Amino acid sequence: MLLPFGVFYVVFLLGPLVYTAVAGFFNGSLVKGGLGDWVGTANYAQALGSDEFWSSLGHTLWFTVLTTVPLILVALALALMTDRFSRGKWFFRLAFFAPFMLPSSVISLLFMWIYADEIGLAQGVAKALGADAPPSWLGDPDWAMISIAAATVWWTVGFNFVIYLAALQEIPREVHEAAAIDGAGPWQRLRLVVVPMLGRATTLVAVLQLVASLKVFDQIYMMTGGGPDDATRPSLLYVYQTGFTDGRAGYASTVALLLFVIILLISLVWFALIRHTEKEA
Repeated sequence: MLLPFGVFYVVFLLGPLVYTAVAGFFNGSLVKGGLGDWVGTANYAQALGSDEFWSSLGHTLWFTVLTTVPLILVALALALMTDRFSRGKWFFRLAFFAPFMLPSSVISLLFMWIYADEIGLAQGVAKALGADAPPSWLGDPDWAMISIAAATVWWTVGFNFVIYLAALQEIPREVHEAAAIDGAGPWQRLRLVVVPMLGRATTLVAVLQLVASLKVFDQIYMMTGGGPDDATRPSLLYVYQTGFTDGRAGYASTVALLLFVIILLISLVWFALIRHTEKEA
């Protein structure tokens, strides 16, 4: 029964990971076959000493900060609001989850129009709110990553919303009734009953969201291409440009493996913190 998954795992996950680890010790190129010449740890030394590598990693972490917390809190707020309705929950599930079903290319094109200078909806809203000179949302280095993060939150919040809504519906109504009989108000029930009982769902959402944000690529590649002035270039885009634009497959493999290790370490630490907080609660 495990054989089909085992074959898939080895061929498409474990195999490429091992090949990437091996290729990092060679100066492979896309213009010639094979792994190339042995260079040892030279690629790792170059990557760790590269300002571009650390800059792209910083942009990745900044995007993660901008998206992870809002996607947890907004999804929880929407789920709590929807759970209060006795009828019509299907409409809210559809409305909030539908954007998540759209491909990244559609979302990117949609928000490129929304953020367009002079004619975009975002420019019009900013002017209506009193801004004399709204920024170039995707052309200003200070606003580009924030704008992409806002689009990502709107696009992907539905997935976390569905997880929270399912977890809320598993909380027995008797628990709410018992808390109300004991004199707990709505805020106390939320803080002392609902949130602690959503601990497992929060752990799942937090870990999945962290990993997804650290692997951001699609929307940034299509909306800004890493610009302006590389202000939005994440680590995966740096890997792509190094490997497929510059043709340096060996060095790109090194950067990809370093990114994998960093994501793994951050995810483990984040998961441990969430679990520790859940146990204390």
